[in-house]
Amino acid sequence: MDKAQILVASNRGPVSFSFGEGDALDYRRGGGGLVSGLSSVASSTDTMWVCAALSDADRAAAARSPEGRLDAAGFDLGGMRVRMLDIPPDTFTDAYTRVANSTLWFVHHMLYDTPNKPRFDAAFRSQWEGFRSYNAAFSEALLTGSADNARVAVQDYHLALVPRMLRQRRPDLRITHFSHTPWAPPEYFRMLPADIRRELLEGMLGADHLGFLSRRWADAFLRCCETFLRVEVDWTRRTVEFGGRVIRTGVHALGADAESLRERAAAADVEQWRARLRERVGDAELVVRVDRTELSKNIVRGLEAFRELLREHPEWRGRVTHLAFAYPSRGDVPEYRDYTEQVQRVAAEIDREFATADWSPLILEVQDDFARSLAAYRMADVLLVNPIRDGMNLVAKEGPVLSDDGCVLVLSSEAGAADELGEDAVLVNPYDVSETAQALRTALEMPADERRARCGRLVDSATALAPTPWFEAQLRALK
Repeated sequence: MDKAQILVASNRGPVSFSFGEGDALDYRRGGGGLVSGLSSVASSTDTMWVCAALSDADRAAAARSPEGRLDAAGFDLGGMRVRMLDIPPDTFTDAYTRVANSTLWFVHHMLYDTPNKPRFDAAFRSQWEGFRSYNAAFSEALLTGSADNARVAVQDYHLALVPRMLRQRRPDLRITHFSHTPWAPPEYFRMLPADIRRELLEGMLGADHLGFLSRRWADAFLRCCETFLRVEVDWTRRTVEFGGRVIRTGVHALGADAESLRERAAAADVEQWRARLRERVGDAELVVRVDRTELSKNIVRGLEAFRELLREHPEWRGRVTHLAFAYPSRGDVPEYRDYTEQVQRVAAEIDREFATADWSPLILEVQDDFARSLAAYRMADVLLVNPIRDGMNLVAKEGPVLSDDGCVLVLSSEAGAADELGEDAVLVNPYDVSETAQALRTALEMPADERRARCGRLVDSATALAPTPWFEAQLRALK
C-alpha cells in the first residue's frame, strides 16, 4: 500500500545553508513546531516540503540540486523530501519584505502609525503583483508530482493566496492553511484596499480547513468573511459557506516541546552560560525577557515598566536585575531598525539612572545566543512577556517548562497564549506601563510556594499540544 502523500508549504524551510571553506555548503536543521511535527510523520508518509531560498547560500544549494530537490542532491534531511525555490530576488523582496512583513504583518498586529502609513499607491500595486507571483511559484511547485487526494498543509500569511490557486486547478486536493499570526478584526482589516482584502480572504477560503492559534483570531477571520464577502457563517459549527463549499475553522494552540527543550537546556554550554550569568548578577532576583526586536513584542514599554518599578519602589534597587535578550529582527524594514535603536537607548538610560559600582539593574544583549536564552529561562524568577499582539508566543510556554525553581509569568492579555495560561499568569494590559510595573512587583513578592504551584500548572497547560500532535491535528482535520 502506498504511503499517504503530505505536501507542506512555508516560506522558511526545515534546513538553512551557509558557506564553508571553498565552495562547500554547510547546513543545519531548523527548529520550531513545524519541523518537529513534520519530522515525526515523515517516516510513515510520502512527504514533500516546499520552501523558499532565504540567503545566498540557500540559493546556491537550490541551484546545485535537481529542480531544487535538496534530498536528491545528497543532503541528509531525516527522510524528508525538500524542494527549495529560488524565487527571483525582486519578486521575493516585493512579496516577503514589502507586502508580507511591511504590510500584512502590520495589519494583523495592528501596528500602523496611521497618520503616516499605510499608503496604497501604484508602487504598492506593483509589489502586490510580486506577492501574487510568489504565491503562484509555490502553487506550481506543490502541483508538480502531487498525487490524487494528497493532503496539503500551507503555512502562514505569506502564502494566503496558495489554497485558492491550488483549488482552481486540483479540486481533489485536501488543503489546510494555518495562520501563525493573529488575524485583524474587520475594523482594522478594512484599511486594506477592497480588492486586495477580498483576494486574501478568497485565497484562504480555497482551503478545506483553516487553522488558528487562538479562538480570538479565528473569530476575527470569520467576522471579516461576513463583513467583506457577505457570506454565511455558521457560528455554531464555525464554518464558512463559499463557492459552493463549506470551509471549516479550527483552533490548534501550539505548545512547547518539553522533552527536547529540557534535553537541550541540560547541555554543557547552557550550564556554562548559567554559571556566567549567575556570577554576573550575584544573588539578585531575575526578571527575564527573550524576544526578537519586533515592534509587536513591546520591548520598550517593558523596559519602561522596569524603570518605573525601580523609581516607585526603591527597596528593589540592588535586589533585582533585568536580563533583556532582544535580538535584532527584520533589519530590512526601517521601522525595525529604528525600534532596535530605541530599545538600546532606553536601556542605556536605565543603566545611567540606577547602576552602582556593585549592581547592574539591566543587562541587555542584542546578539542571539540560544544557549544563553535557555540558561536565562532556567534562572528566571519572573518572565516578562508583554506583546502588543501576538499569535501565540512560545516564550511564554517555554520559560515555565525550563524554570529550575518556578517562575512567575507576567503575560500580556493580547498574546494568544493568554487563552491557556491566563489563569496562572499575572495578566497585564500591554499599553499600561504602570500596571506592568505593579505586576512585576507582585511577581517578585509572590511567596515561593505559590510561585512554584502556578508554574507547575503553567507547564501542564504549555505542553498540552506539543508540536507532533499539533501538526497531526491539522492533518486529521482533512480526513
